[in-house]
Amino acid sequence: MAFDINNPYFRTKVLTASPEQLRLMLIEGAIHFMELGRDALEVKNFEVSFENLSQAKAIVLELINALRPEHDPQLAEKLSGLYTFMFTELTQAGFDKDPKRVNSVIRLMEYERETWILLMEKLAKDNGEDSTALSANTLPEVADNYQSQEKPSGPRRPISMQG
Repeated sequence: MAFDINNPYFRTKVLTASPEQLRLMLIEGAIHFMELGRDALEVKNFEVSFENLSQAKAIVLELINALRPEHDPQLAEKLSGLYTFMFTELTQAGFDKDPKRVNSVIRLMEYERETWILLMEKLAKDNGEDSTALSANTLPEVADNYQSQEKPSGPRRPISMQG
């Protein structure tokens, strides 16, 4: 999935996405920027690493801010703790210039993505919707990336979490 906010297709996807789809897009974006940050650390390109890990941390903060404890306080508390851990690990990985630390956070976020996709499919099924249509039609890029586990190619322009 291209994360270029200047791309009209991407902007339309964001503006027309459901809250569940937006959360999945955030998770995918976090993974994307973590991978770019890790790859830059591995080749000692610390400026690019800083930019991408900063984008990943901004997305993790957005995931924390999007939690709604009024729906399930215990779950929100656990997720807040997980996301706070991820944020802290990404910060420390940047200070230590440690790509292995970033890898551990990527694995956690990939597990979060898998869990979220399963939940979305279950909700679609419970609502009588076709869960394959959810993955294939509503979220084509996310479903493709998830199924193929492709790494992003080439340099990407970071998205801004503002405006």
